[in-house]
Amino acid sequence: MSGSTARHRLWSHCLAGGAVATALALAGDFAFADEIGESFWTPGSFASLAATASQPGFSLTSTYYHTSTSAGSDVVRARLIRIGRLTGEAGENVSAISIQPEDLAMVTPTYTFATPVLGGQAALAVQATYGRKRTTDDAVISSQSLLGPSAESRFETFSDTVTSFGDLAPQFSLRWNAGVHNVMTYVTGNIPVGAYSRERLSNIGIGHSAVDAGGGYTYFNEQTGYEFSAIAGLTYNFVNPYTEYRNGVDVHFDWGASRFLTKQLQIGLVGYLYNQASCDGGSGDRVGCFQSRVASAGGQSAIPSRWATSMPT
Repeated sequence: MSGSTARHRLWSHCLAGGAVATALALAGDFAFADEIGESFWTPGSFASLAATASQPGFSLTSTYYHTSTSAGSDVVRARLIRIGRLTGEAGENVSAISIQPEDLAMVTPTYTFATPVLGGQAALAVQATYGRKRTTDDAVISSQSLLGPSAESRFETFSDTVTSFGDLAPQFSLRWNAGVHNVMTYVTGNIPVGAYSRERLSNIGIGHSAVDAGGGYTYFNEQTGYEFSAIAGLTYNFVNPYTEYRNGVDVHFDWGASRFLTKQLQIGLVGYLYNQASCDGGSGDRVGCFQSRVASAGGQSAIPSRWATSMPT
């Protein structure tokens, strides 16, 4: 699943000339489910002003993402089964903790059309990722002894690091505006071209395709400076051809509320809810239903920057 071991689809929406934003999470990241604790959608990918329109033309958004996530015994067991260190038999028990720091640089070129499409503003974007991930799993593994009814236990540490490119994530969106009210719809997906191996604990790519679609609303009053945004979506995951494992359908809800204190300073709150609506499956599923759920909230601030500008056509 999720939390933020997930693929990081941060579709930043720049304000009039761009913005640099920071978020301080109030809840720690903890991975629960989807295959080995990693999903396509990153909770919190959308936030404030998500449904507001952009300037027509080309723009380029760059994002640095750092996270350090923790996972428990179920996720560690699933990882060790995938890389062949466990068989997945019922007699095997794992008590473990996993730490996974990750640093990603993401670049998203976007073209926003000047000609209306279905009465709204259309935009095409694609996100490319390059980064480094390290995974360390400390595990106590217990299995049935061949010599009697007692169990044999051993402690092992599994660790590896990968530095490479991630998957590509194209996105198409439509936005409509009526005064202070803004509505959007989007469809995005995962093209699995990034670094992935079923024999590694750490991967930048997720190894399979996915499609995600949803919609949202933004209230933005430029005179008072208040805004509120809410965006919901669904992720459908295809079978991972390397493991024959299919993640369940994921449901996500991102929100943000803020106020512009001045034209140069925006502060507020952001948060997300993420829930896996159906169990994982596929012929390669040896860990059971394995569903995910996570929620978080935090603060945000934004300072408009002169260097992040769109190029009109």
